[in-house]
Amino acid sequence: MEFRQVIEAVGQLVDFAGVAVMVIGAVVSLPLAIRGHQAHQLPPGAGKLGFYRSYRQLLGRSILLGLELLVAADIIRTVAVTPTFASVGVLAIIVLIRTFLSFSLELEITGRWPWQKEPAAARTGSAAAPS
Repeated sequence: MEFRQVIEAVGQLVDFAGVAVMVIGAVVSLPLAIRGHQAHQLPPGAGKLGFYRSYRQLLGRSILLGLELLVAADIIRTVAVTPTFASVGVLAIIVLIRTFLSFSLELEITGRWPWQKEPAAARTGSAAAPS
């Protein structure tokens, strides 16, 4: 087996894993949301999540992980198999789109951008408001 064939097979395997994570995440998130699964760290002052919000957060997390795997597969295939300027340009566009989606999902799930610090009250588990 040639190097390119091995790398292409690895890229396809990681692609499959990314799609599988999203599909399995969607299926597993449903019973968890029905049972009333709650996030470990809710923002200060946040009430208990309803079914819809809980399912949305669980599903968002699986989509985020799946997107990360799909980006990794694209990088593997583009850099190792077909490293042309055109393929690298297409990869850059794909990574930009998926990064935007990841940031948007992170904002939906946690209520803050990935670079924003977690509030001190949420880190300590204290629900007391700062004075």
